[in-house]
Amino acid sequence: MHSHDEALARTVLDHVEQRLRLDPAPLGRLGDAAELEAALKGALGDGPTAPDDVLRLFTDHIEPTVVSCDSPGFLSFIPGAPTKAAALFDMVLSASSLHGVSWLEASGAVAAENQVLRLLADLAGMPGGAGGCFVSGGSAGNLSGLLVARDTARTAEGSPVERPRIAVSDQAHSSIGSTLRIMGVEALVVPTDDHRLTGDAVRAALAADGDPESVVAVVGTAGTTNAGIIDDLAGIADAARDHGLWFHVDAAYGGGALFSPRLRERFAGIEHADSLVIDPHKWLFTPFDCGAILYRNPALARAVHTQDASYLDCIHTDAPQEWNPSDYAYHLTRRPRGLPLWFSLAVHGTEAYREAVEAGRRLAEESAELIRATDGLELLREPELSVVLLRRTGWGPADYDAWSRRLLERQIAFVVPTVWEGETVARFAFLHPDLGLDTVRTILADMVGDMTADMTADAG
Repeated sequence: MHSHDEALARTVLDHVEQRLRLDPAPLGRLGDAAELEAALKGALGDGPTAPDDVLRLFTDHIEPTVVSCDSPGFLSFIPGAPTKAAALFDMVLSASSLHGVSWLEASGAVAAENQVLRLLADLAGMPGGAGGCFVSGGSAGNLSGLLVARDTARTAEGSPVERPRIAVSDQAHSSIGSTLRIMGVEALVVPTDDHRLTGDAVRAALAADGDPESVVAVVGTAGTTNAGIIDDLAGIADAARDHGLWFHVDAAYGGGALFSPRLRERFAGIEHADSLVIDPHKWLFTPFDCGAILYRNPALARAVHTQDASYLDCIHTDAPQEWNPSDYAYHLTRRPRGLPLWFSLAVHGTEAYREAVEAGRRLAEESAELIRATDGLELLREPELSVVLLRRTGWGPADYDAWSRRLLERQIAFVVPTVWEGETVARFAFLHPDLGLDTVRTILADMVGDMTADMTADAG
């Protein structure tokens, strides 16, 4: 099993090359459970199967029934659109079986990852000593950062806070709630003004609370998943400083917009974060799974996350350059998942990333204008980043579901509805720089019932 098989390698690499040549990538479709069960029956047995047959099973039955996040028409949730360079280097990373736990065994990989983390920290305006590591995504980053907030919190007398709580908005990402449950920490839920957490709201919630000393941190969001809203980061940072709270910023989706000169000013205050999460597998065009956690003072994170065991003593040294990614999140075993981003950034340059991020912003603004000009459609709020929410007059949940399925069946786009203020509505998450306004026009024309539109408009 561990010997090089030239025929197997050629079979797989030929498929990879074919997939990378697809322009645009196909949307894919929803699979039928019974058909998939029948197709996969007997695939795993005691004896071997010819690689060509196994790959054919994948290409005929598995691959077509996976909706491709890298298709320009994938407009649901938060898409992913890795560059070809990043996707190719991810294959190199997997083929090399690199283990990115410590400086001892992965010094070159760690140095390259830290170069990217430094770039992200600089974009956010964090101090020169900031640092962290790459994790699997926003959930892992939020858990890692808030664990440090909980475990480093102290009372005025210098003792640990017995029953710490963390202030969060009623719009915080679902992973924040999961994180608090995992940590056994209660939330102080702060109501938002127009879905946006403000510093004044944090101050008011603390003033009205019966035990404000137990609150040890506050979470701000830089780009909510549902609507792309950026909290009042500067105001929250001021409130956190005045009350001695750890300031955690969840910028898993929105953090990529730090590359955009037009959008950067909307993130004022992010530079004060004690911990910051950004997911490059979202708006920084990196393969899944890749998130980043950055700390203003990495030494605090290292004190919380470093795992002690006799077999790990060899990786812990006092040399400042010997950076161990395992010391900055709850993980131990990890792949150096930041390398595909490093490779793509080096190949294309940061200006290309700025242009790609700007493309998503422009398309959101242009789509908003188009919605305003279309009878029967209502723009629900001005887009702050690249998410657009809209309503089709007279539609209920069943109408949105039928429309969503129709678009996917016709291979136009993958657009699932969401819920906004208790109502089912439509939502576009623009990210892929190759998506054009013509595709948006086609989607909207179908939505308002103009069936004279060209339903086979180019996806780009």
